[in-house]
Amino acid sequence: MQELKTVNQSKRIVSIDALRGFDMFWISGGDAFFVALLAFINTPFCLRLATQLDHPAWTGFRFYDIIFPLFLFIMGVAMPLSITRRLERGDSRKKLYYHILKRTLLLFLLGLIYNGLFNFDFAGQRYSGVLQRFAVTYFFASLIVMNFKKKGQLIWAASILIMYWLILLLVPAPGFHAYDLTPRGNLCGFIDRQFLPGSFCCYTYGDNEGILTMFPAVTNVLFGVLAGGWLLGDGSDGGKIKNLALSGVSFIAGALLWSLVFPVNKYLWTGSYVLLTSGISFLLLCAFFWIIDVRGYKKWAFPFIVIGLNPITIYIAQGIFDFGIIANIFIHGFAGSFGSFKPVFYQFSIILVKWFFLYFLYRKRIFLRV
Repeated sequence: MQELKTVNQSKRIVSIDALRGFDMFWISGGDAFFVALLAFINTPFCLRLATQLDHPAWTGFRFYDIIFPLFLFIMGVAMPLSITRRLERGDSRKKLYYHILKRTLLLFLLGLIYNGLFNFDFAGQRYSGVLQRFAVTYFFASLIVMNFKKKGQLIWAASILIMYWLILLLVPAPGFHAYDLTPRGNLCGFIDRQFLPGSFCCYTYGDNEGILTMFPAVTNVLFGVLAGGWLLGDGSDGGKIKNLALSGVSFIAGALLWSLVFPVNKYLWTGSYVLLTSGISFLLLCAFFWIIDVRGYKKWAFPFIVIGLNPITIYIAQGIFDFGIIANIFIHGFAGSFGSFKPVFYQFSIILVKWFFLYFLYRKRIFLRV
């Protein structure tokens, strides 16, 4: 995890940590808390709002669909400092390649562990996953950043999206027609069934983080690299905000147009999904940067910053340990008195336990750097 600073290296860009923490908050208990809260309020509007905290069955877009690509985008934001600046000051390319490879393998291994590697059920093991996608997209995006300037990076991003679209458009899965984007007939699922061992998530005929869909996800990282280059550049804060805002609006407009022929679909990580999530990511980064770093309103973001400094830690920890056990130690004696509000209070207690765990690490300056 890299510490982002302005061009004079004297001021930390706090909004990056805050936005990363805001993103991780939702998969660290924020989703379950708000689902419980909205269910408790139990109005038609709240129940409809709660559906935004889950993925659609197939095509379409909900709020929860931004969480994963936003993290990829933020990962890209750090690359101008972690790679480009180090190259500019003459750091060894060999050492940087070694660092990239080591980080890739470590992330992939952590993903396998998260998915139950130590159960030694190799037939039922899920070999793909969230951390594995972090690893693969980081690897390819890093190689592109290592070897191409901004223009070349954008050409790579556009080429990947177009080539992915053309492959789905022209190449049919055996037994189905080309450009079949249904759960059963899509080419991505067929490739997963042929070449990806173990179990799948999160639909029957392929993996949510499968083989072919890895490649368009690389572009989310590359668009984050573009945003990071602006934040670390020599321009004024106003110019940076303008670039981020215009990019966000343009990407969303492009996504809406492309979705007419290439529907927004997280499972297939379609080009319209990439543009839409990248556009939203640009706008979120713009808002956080303006509020926190430009206007100086930082105190409200401190809970998110604590999470954002150890995102991989909490993701892995909550996957292998039930924080509800600790929460229940403190609240079991009186939680029943909350009546129908108990599920809300219970989910809030779990969030607090996780946050204080991360706060302890924050105070001790312990950060998982991968």
